[in-house]
Amino acid sequence: MPKNSTPKLRRHKSSGHAYARFDGHQIWFGRHDDPRSHQEFAEYFHRWKTGDSKPLERDASTTTVAVLVARYLDHATIYYRRAGGMPTGTVDAIRYAVRPLLQLFASVPTLSFTVQSLKLVRDRMVQSGLARNTVNSRVGRIVHMFRWGCEEALVSATVYHELRVLMPLQRGRSKARETEPRRPVGREHVDAILPHVSRQIAGIVELMWWSGMRPSEALALRPADIDTTGDVWDYKLVHHKTLHHGKERTVPLGPKAQDVLRPFLMRVPIPDPELPLFSASEAEAERNEQRRRNRVTPMKPSDARRKEKRAERIGGRKVGQGYTVGSLRRAVARACKKAEIPHWTPHQLRHAAATRIRQEAGVEAASLALGHSNLVTTEIYAEASRERTRQIMRDLG
Repeated sequence: MPKNSTPKLRRHKSSGHAYARFDGHQIWFGRHDDPRSHQEFAEYFHRWKTGDSKPLERDASTTTVAVLVARYLDHATIYYRRAGGMPTGTVDAIRYAVRPLLQLFASVPTLSFTVQSLKLVRDRMVQSGLARNTVNSRVGRIVHMFRWGCEEALVSATVYHELRVLMPLQRGRSKARETEPRRPVGREHVDAILPHVSRQIAGIVELMWWSGMRPSEALALRPADIDTTGDVWDYKLVHHKTLHHGKERTVPLGPKAQDVLRPFLMRVPIPDPELPLFSASEAEAERNEQRRRNRVTPMKPSDARRKEKRAERIGGRKVGQGYTVGSLRRAVARACKKAEIPHWTPHQLRHAAATRIRQEAGVEAASLALGHSNLVTTEIYAEASRERTRQIMRDLG
């Protein structure tokens, strides 16, 4: 927010809490219907106007849950980024996790937040229809947030250690919805969606099918990260899931994966080596060009002027340079619906590659190809391999 803009106290719809933005930072002031929040805002506004923009003094005895959430989200927005500054999906996952927390306990001091409070938040998640694994994951993110707050002296260590007592929901022993284990997608279902997606999405899908990389790894691929010397190319990831553990990850790309990448690497104009190879903005430009070619009647001058004014008024539709995991997932879901086939997700491509490699070369090869730290993780992908074993014993045993 520019310095000459006047901050206004606003009401957060879902929590009823008051907040304002000062110089681009969101500051929280307690419940909007509490006169003390308005008084606190007035005092901070006066300090800000006179040049004293230091944050409000908070400690574990005065910090509310809403303030903790706001401070943690500010931290997460900076912390959870890939190389080059591209944000990961963690911040959105945190936002989803804290919604029921804010709905129930936004104005409660963190010092008064107990394990029973956390159980009420978890019950709200279960009642909303979330799957058990999702509930456990989101509760874990909340506990991690309180741990961060403990490090920043916003949460008492006693509160954090009490929250850790809460056990995860167990399969078949809660009211939470259970989900079926993720299965590998069949090649026929992959082929069915390809006519219904852009060539960029099709390239991502094919690359994941042949390489077994994670969706985030395929989306982050840049020309600068690929070593094309040798018959097998190497994709050295700058950012990956286990980077913070000090581990490196290199994805070998065989001939079929190379065939997928060549049209994108050799296109004209030559792609920027520091930008994602699969460009969402490029796909949008191609889609608009195709729409113009398919237009039956020419655009009238009045329509063109109206379109320009609308773009100026709303700032135009901004399409990011790269895809996100969410946009890839939605594109595949729309294509499944158009193709009239069962819904599948991009991560099932990784399962399919793992199962195929395991069948052909064994579990150790599959573990190395997928970048697993141990073979136990690879066994998660072994469903189709077990079916193959049953078929062998059916024929030979």
